[in-house]
Amino acid sequence: MGCHVRRETLIVDEEAIIDQLEELARGFGVQIRYDAIIQDEESKKLIGGLCLLKGEYILIIDSKATGKDKIKILAEALKHFDLDQIYIRPVLRELLDKFSM
Repeated sequence: MGCHVRRETLIVDEEAIIDQLEELARGFGVQIRYDAIIQDEESKKLIGGLCLLKGEYILIIDSKATGKDKIKILAEALKHFDLDQIYIRPVLRELLDKFSM
């Protein structure tokens, strides 16, 4: 009898990363909304951000944001929470660590 070691499949798909980050955020009670953010052309490009409204966290992300921008906004929002006390897949934790620097 041999010993089988199961390795975690690497996450490479942006949509899979976004799904997992969204799931993590929802675990902290964050409501996620994808809405069009209308801005003046002269304004700094706003992709989204985390808000505290009436005691509830809401993460608003521009519905036209790219996959990379969605990942960035989700990761930046998650750094406001205590991630050390919960299990996070190593690949995801590594990604989040890059944004917390």
